[in-house]
Amino acid sequence: MKKENITISMGADKLRATKRYMEKKDADVELELGDALQKLYEKYVPAPVREYIDEGGEDTPAPAKKQKEKIKSSAAANNGSVLPTV
Repeated sequence: MKKENITISMGADKLRATKRYMEKKDADVELELGDALQKLYEKYVPAPVREYIDEGGEDTPAPAKKQKEKIKSSAAANNGSVLPTV
C-alpha cells in the first residue's frame, strides 16, 4: 500500500521533553504516533470501508473497477473475440 506523510507541529520544548521522557521508557515518538493514528482510523472509518481498503480497493476507484469487471465479463461471454469500447 502506498504511504503518505503527515506533518504536525508542537512547541520545541514540549517535543524535546516528550522525546526525552519517552526514551527513558524505551518508547518511540513515531511508533506511538503511528499507533494513535491507527486508532483514529479504526474509530472514524466505517468497517465496510476499512474492509474495502484492506482488500486493496483503494488503488482503483470503484467505477473504474466496475468498468473493468464489465469488460472482463463481456469478453468472456463473447469468447474474448470482441471487447466493448470504453
